[in-house]
Order: sequence, then C-alpha cells, then structure tokens
Amino acid sequence: MEIYVTEISKYVITFLIFSYTVLAFLTFKYRTEKRRKWLYVGQLVSMFAMQMACFIQILARTGQIKYAFFFAFQIIIFSSAIALFYILYPDGNRLIMNNCCMLLMIGLIIVTRLSYDKAIKQFFIITFSFIIGFFVPELVFRFNFLKRFTWLYAAAGIAAIGIVLILGAATNGSKISYTVGGITFQPSEIVKIIFLFFMSAAMYKAEGFFDLLLISAAAAVHVIILVLSRDLGSALIFFVVYLALIYISTENLGYLSLGLAFGILASIVSYKLFSHIQVRVKAFINPFGDIERSGYQLSQSLFGISSGCWFGLGLYGGSPQSIPYVEQDFIFSAIAEELGVLFAVLMALICISTFLMLMREGYYIVDKFYRFIVSGIAVAYIFQTFLTIGGGAKFIPLTGVTLPLVSYGGTSVFTTIIMMMIAEGVCMIRSEEHYEAMEKKRRRLEARQRAEEEA
Repeated sequence: MEIYVTEISKYVITFLIFSYTVLAFLTFKYRTEKRRKWLYVGQLVSMFAMQMACFIQILARTGQIKYAFFFAFQIIIFSSAIALFYILYPDGNRLIMNNCCMLLMIGLIIVTRLSYDKAIKQFFIITFSFIIGFFVPELVFRFNFLKRFTWLYAAAGIAAIGIVLILGAATNGSKISYTVGGITFQPSEIVKIIFLFFMSAAMYKAEGFFDLLLISAAAAVHVIILVLSRDLGSALIFFVVYLALIYISTENLGYLSLGLAFGILASIVSYKLFSHIQVRVKAFINPFGDIERSGYQLSQSLFGISSGCWFGLGLYGGSPQSIPYVEQDFIFSAIAEELGVLFAVLMALICISTFLMLMREGYYIVDKFYRFIVSGIAVAYIFQTFLTIGGGAKFIPLTGVTLPLVSYGGTSVFTTIIMMMIAEGVCMIRSEEHYEAMEKKRRRLEARQRAEEEA
C-alpha cells in the first residue's frame, strides 16, 4: 500500500505544482487584481492540495500521527495568513503573497522530511515572521518619511556587520552570526533590508557624479566588511544590488561596466587571498577529483539531482542526508532527488514569477524611492536564488547562501518575509497612485464638460 501511495502521489504532486506555476504566469496577462481573482483561486487549490499530497506521502512512509497534527497546524497558519492578507490589504499583490506561501510550504515539506525538530523550529519562525510582517505594508504605506534617513541607514548597516566582524562567532570559517540572549541570528540578512533603504534613499536624492561617489564609497564599506568576515555570498548580493540600483537610477552603461570591472578585479583578489574560495573553485572545476574531501558536498549534490530523475524517488525514498548542510545550502538538491527534477524546475519558475512581478510593480510606480526599493528587493531575491540553485547544480562555484523562503534558517526566512511585505506596501502605494491619477482624469473631464456646457 505504501508503494502505491508513494508512486501515485509523485505524479499528483508534480501535476499540482505545474498547475500552480502555469496560473502564476497567466496573472501577467491582466493588469488588475480584480481580473486575476479566478487565477488566484486556482493557485490556492493547487497549493493546499500539493501540501496535502506531500504529507499523505510522509504519513504513508513514516506511519507517525504527529505529522498529521503538524500538517493541520500548517494549514491553519497558511490559510489564516492568506485570508488575513486578502482582507487587510485588498490593494496588495496577491501573486507575491501566494508565491511566498507556496515556497514556504515546499521548504517545510522537505525540512520535515530531513529533520522533524528543525521543521518545528522553522514553523514557529514562519508564524512569528507573519505576525510581524502583517504590520509592515501599512507602515510602508503610511510613513512617507522613510526616504529621509539616508546616512542613518548606512551608519546602522555598517555598525551591525562591523560588530559581527569584531565579536561574531565563526561558522565554517566565516563570521556571519551573533548571539544575544541565547538567540543566534545573522545580522547580514537584516542589514540587507537596511542597505536597500540606504541605496534607495541615496539614489532618490542623488544629483550628480559626486553624490554617486559618496554612495559608492558607503556601499564599498559594506561589501569590504562582509568580505573581511568571509561572508562572501552576502558580499556578492550587496554588490549586485548596488550595481542594479545604480543602473536603474542612471541608465548609464558606463557606470555598470565600470562596476562590473571592479567586481571582476575584486573576485580575482579574493581568490588569491582566501584559501576556502580556492577550495570551492577547485571543487567547482572538478568535484570528482577529490570526492572524499573538497568535492564531497558538490558531488553528493549532483548525485542526488541525477538520481531523482523527472518525478523523484518520493519523500524518504532518497538519501539527501549524505550532503552536509543539505537543509540550508543544498535544499534544491534534496528537492530534486525526492520530489523530482520537474518539481525543482517548476519551483525555480515560481521564484522567477515572483521576481518578474516585483519588477513589474517597480516599473509602474511613479515615486522613484519606492521604485528603487521594490526593484532592489527583486534583484536581491532572484540573485540569491540563482546563487543557491546554481551552486548546488554546478553552474557556479558554491557561495554558501540559503534558498530564500525554502531553506532552513531563521534569519533568512524572517528577512525574506519582511522584504516581501515591504514590497506589498509599495504595491499599495502604486495602487494609490493609480487611484489618484484616475481621480485627476475624472476631474479634468468634468471640468471640460462644464466648460463646454457654459460655452
């Protein structure tokens, strides 16, 4: 019976995420949330049905009733979060919220399979993040003065990651975490939000080349501190966000080319200075050359992806635990192995649809500060996704960053949810701009009609 449930559910799960993904891209056909409503209903059905199918497979494999209770609590939290968002923020973007919940569900499913205790922790972090996150869109919408604190953002960000460089605990050779009151967190994830506000406010106010130099210097300090902390994945994300916002603001290819040149030079210098980068590059070039040591993680990741085939081995059918730090850095490999390469590719497409929707919202908003904010969130999100998936699939060298919303990691999940909620606040501002433009147009028409009547 267990075999039949596993085999049938594999195809059902793939079909459901395929349906969800198709509906996600169909939303781009329509400009307004009202016309997308039936697509969102279809997404919700596919989302919760997929989660149910996965937990049926887990129950069939384990036979433990605790997973059924865990599944019930997840249904309550995710359905409540979506319903509250729809009610409280009717002008928000529902695709972003739906995709956020879908990716969190996928993450909880695979982390549950890997470690039930870690899944419980992840679930509580998600719940806490949603509780805090529900206040964020309203704050962004109401507090228009957020664009004023340019250099305060810079100072706060530099201080936070500077403290970690001096006092932080070393993890795998990198100083990325700090412990306060028994709670360990990764400040660079929080600073990512602060850095976005700094860059957005600075580019909003920038008037000439000298301003760009000051902004570049402050951004360079952020990146250099992260490099000295050996948090090279975060340093790369900060640098790419800086480049993207410089180009979006100025539309100057010369600045972009100059930034890329500095980035290449910095990469060469970092390779020469840091031995662990040399090890990662060596493993990337030939992971099977030293399969028992430097190439072990990547080779096991590739074995896992290839063994999953199109529809996967089924939950508990593979051996993703053979990959060190699988629930953090190699979650994509675990998903491809047990849920299938098709599932993993479709999940990546959901990430792309989130990025495209964020960029679309940024394109239509008039206020440049909020355009930079939502565009920066989009770039940070998709680039981190690329780093994680690309590293695990041997497309690029490993960087040690998590897959946003999917990987196990409290600070990463909290930060990404807050970033998405900030984007929802920007969506509300964009809707307000649209309503105001429509109202002005209506008043002009009425004035013209009155003038014609008087004539």
